[in-house]
Amino acid sequence: MIHPTAIIESGAQLGENVSVGPYSYIGNDVVIGDNCKIESHVVIKGPSVIGSGNHIFQFASVGEACQDKKYKDEPTKLVIGDNNIIRECATIHRGTIQDKGITQIGSNNLFMAYTHVAHDAVIGNNVIFANNASVAGHVHVGDFVILAGNSGVHQFCKIGAHAFVGMYSGVNQDVPPFVTTTGTPARPAAINTEGLKRRGYESDEIMAIRRAYKTLFRKGLKLDEALEVMREDAAKFAGVQDMIDFIATSERGLVR
Repeated sequence: MIHPTAIIESGAQLGENVSVGPYSYIGNDVVIGDNCKIESHVVIKGPSVIGSGNHIFQFASVGEACQDKKYKDEPTKLVIGDNNIIRECATIHRGTIQDKGITQIGSNNLFMAYTHVAHDAVIGNNVIFANNASVAGHVHVGDFVILAGNSGVHQFCKIGAHAFVGMYSGVNQDVPPFVTTTGTPARPAAINTEGLKRRGYESDEIMAIRRAYKTLFRKGLKLDEALEVMREDAAKFAGVQDMIDFIATSERGLVR
């Protein structure tokens, strides 16, 4: 399962049924869980902890030191969950001591070719990064988010669960849950109706989320006025409450 040309440092720990392809490198302080498949020419450095069932394709760079000029080789970390697919030439960097020191990635995510996850990012579960999508340092991405091709997210921004960042979108403020963006700078365009249907949201909750979206972005209300109107539906629909809770924690302001 380990190709003879692969280099695995003595401090690395590999689980059961892990395969490592030709010319790949796995450094010290790397822990790889069971049933992972590492293709050829992959570089994995640590400290990194990678869960089980992950598939990392050729020329990916995982757990490398970050590109932040403040980084001075401190022993920061990358933590990846289970069953992720990391495609060709994707890059995922460790954290910095200016944050919590950890770049955190959940489970069941797809990172397509040439995607980038910068230092201290927190990525949820069931997320898709399409080709060339990138997030800068300290970005938080919620569950079931899709970043379309060539989209980019500015440092410290947050993307709420079930949001859809459109292709070529340049996000420089927070995107609430369920919202679809378009353009550069990114602007709200609609809610992610199709995604919500696929994930089992009932029609009445989708309608409530659509009302909340229109209240927030289409009625010309001040933010506190919009939130007051949204609270009428929040007691009955968890999705609307999720939007309100997200807005309460926003530090960069919302795409508007």
